[in-house]
Amino acid sequence: MPKTILILNGSPRPNGNTAALIDAFAEGARAAGHTVLRHDLRALEIHPCLGCLGGGKDPAHPCVQRDGMDRIYPDYRAADVVAFASPMYYWAVSGQLKCALDRLFAVTESDGGTPRKETVVLMAAEGDTPENYAPVRQWYEALCAELSWTDRGQVVAGGVLKVGDIAGHPALAKARALGASL
Repeated sequence: MPKTILILNGSPRPNGNTAALIDAFAEGARAAGHTVLRHDLRALEIHPCLGCLGGGKDPAHPCVQRDGMDRIYPDYRAADVVAFASPMYYWAVSGQLKCALDRLFAVTESDGGTPRKETVVLMAAEGDTPENYAPVRQWYEALCAELSWTDRGQVVAGGVLKVGDIAGHPALAKARALGASL
């Protein structure tokens, strides 16, 4: 059954290693008949969460702030699968992605609970060991458990720092296969 997949790209590099992972993942997903929606967070003005607990009063605009998140909210609601794509920054996701994730709380306030989603992680990282990725994996798996999201896969391209380092990396085939498997 075709799904709607939302990709939140937390990379500041429009044509970097994370973008290559996204392209491979999206190619596999489209080949399997899925609809792919993508938001490059670097191009959107997204303010940090205010912690005001004031969201949810207007379903068309879940958050009290009016910014780039207004473009993401409808796609988030419509998505069956959300792909979180980011370079690893200090053993975590980028600030761009974390900021957008925090702001998704407004949908929870608006819809009376966290929407159930299938999720994936696509990550480019300089380090290339399981220990290097362990803090991100722990955070992501805790997030999925707390929000009752279903992890459908994690693809990490380790050993990639400079733009283009990912060329020929086995993670590209893994990302393509993950997209196709959904």
